[in-house]
Amino acid sequence: MTVLVPDATLGVVGGGQLGRMLAEAASPLGVDVVVLDPTPDCPAAPPAAAQIQGDFDDPEALDELAARSDALTFEIELADPDVLAEVSDTHDVPVHPDPDTLRTIQDKYVQDSHFADAGVPGPAFRQVDDADDLEAAFEELGSPLMLKARTGGYDGRGNAPAETVEDAEEYFGGLEGLVAEAFVDFERELSIIGVVGDGERAAYPVVENIHEAEILRETVAPARTTDAVAERARDVAMDVLDALDGRGVYGIELFETSEGEVLVNEVAPRPHNSGHYTIEAGHASQFEQHARAVLGLPLAPTALRDAAVSANILGTVDETRPAKLTGVRDVLAEPGVHLHWYGKDDVRPLRKMGHLTLVGSGPSVEPDHTDGENREEMLSRARAARDALDFD
Repeated sequence: MTVLVPDATLGVVGGGQLGRMLAEAASPLGVDVVVLDPTPDCPAAPPAAAQIQGDFDDPEALDELAARSDALTFEIELADPDVLAEVSDTHDVPVHPDPDTLRTIQDKYVQDSHFADAGVPGPAFRQVDDADDLEAAFEELGSPLMLKARTGGYDGRGNAPAETVEDAEEYFGGLEGLVAEAFVDFERELSIIGVVGDGERAAYPVVENIHEAEILRETVAPARTTDAVAERARDVAMDVLDALDGRGVYGIELFETSEGEVLVNEVAPRPHNSGHYTIEAGHASQFEQHARAVLGLPLAPTALRDAAVSANILGTVDETRPAKLTGVRDVLAEPGVHLHWYGKDDVRPLRKMGHLTLVGSGPSVEPDHTDGENREEMLSRARAARDALDFD
């Protein structure tokens, strides 16, 4: 089903920064975005046409969202797939990606099992519900293990390495509802923004992600890797898209191992933090692509205009307080730097408050994966710009 534009309305479950940037990207297409979010005046409210205030799994609020929309999507995995499927049927409104895909992604053990059954490469894993399960996982998969809460984790929260049962109990409190994955000796963390349209699919170039304390800090586009690894990563990403149902953008997180293999870490059925660089560096952003795909419109090119580095602006505070960002004038004076502020009222320790992207000044050609020296300089400049920002 293709939704006619302009004058279409896209309903989005979630009104955080992803919903904000999705609304900004949909507007030039003549598409109004209505968001559902429990936070009054959520970050997406200023660019969105309207906000419905309600929980992500509130049946009445989701029914209202469907009644006001020509198509539905979500920017957060806390959306309820069962209610989405129900309101889709009631109002004859398509939901993309498919609620079954959301259901698979919401549980990391189910996600791992689904990809393993589909032949998608990933770390070995085991279900963990008690100390005996965890001891068996250490025996089978080795130590340390990467332990993940099966549900509810985000931004690295709910993920922790562990060498002993005591380590796991200290972090999680209990051991029920976990998945244990073999610890991957990775050379670098990669990701690809894949997109599925109406009878077509595409992928942006592979990028490199730099994490600290399980939180994404910077993305380097394209990744500083070999052409062979980049090609393999794209093949794996296409296998992931084949294994999931529904149109839209998918953030596919990958490991490049020290042996040059590519393994899937996790997948998000929505725009992803590691794809923010596409706003300035792409011919079309991941957010425009998501709107196009969900509405059944032709996809835009996924090639890059030039290399780019994006850096997250995290809460550099010890406790929650009103958000007042300083240093903006100096950052905007830096050539090639673009600032994105998410409009959150309060800053918390390590909360994502915005990002900036530094774009190169080269010709409009596909950047070279192997040109690492230029990317290293850009990474240093992006970090310096980001670190010049602070919270008063």
